[in-house]
Amino acid sequence: MTERRLAHSGFTLHRDYPVPLERVWDAFAREEEKYAWFAVDDAFEPGAWVFDFRVGGRDIAEGAFHAGPVSRFEGTYTDIVERVRIVNTYDMWLDGVHMSTSVASFEFEPIDGGTRLTQAEHGVFLDRFWADGPNREAGSRGILEKLGQYVTR
Repeated sequence: MTERRLAHSGFTLHRDYPVPLERVWDAFAREEEKYAWFAVDDAFEPGAWVFDFRVGGRDIAEGAFHAGPVSRFEGTYTDIVERVRIVNTYDMWLDGVHMSTSVASFEFEPIDGGTRLTQAEHGVFLDRFWADGPNREAGSRGILEKLGQYVTR
């Protein structure tokens, strides 16, 4: 029997990228660019992909880890202010089991020599995934590193 419990976890990450704000924004707002850094990874085989960058639009990114589980991201954009911020809610699934629901915000700020991106997130982790909050923060750090590699290449 599955233990029914919830855990809450939040974090805020800041990253400075040595490229213009438009370059970082486009990596989120243009499908071909987001796919290149968000959906493509040597660690898994990409699966379903949906990109609908508008308020009320939904994104889906699914991938099967080599010799491991299938991860599925389903997000909805709740607020977009061009070149200023993106707010979304998203659910994560692991092998078809609902893992978490989160709200995330991304703020874009021009700074001397580049762009500061601030990601703030609060997640609710469900049942057997109740202790996964620290892993989500670590995963988000890795995703922001991939973004940095992409926008500076």
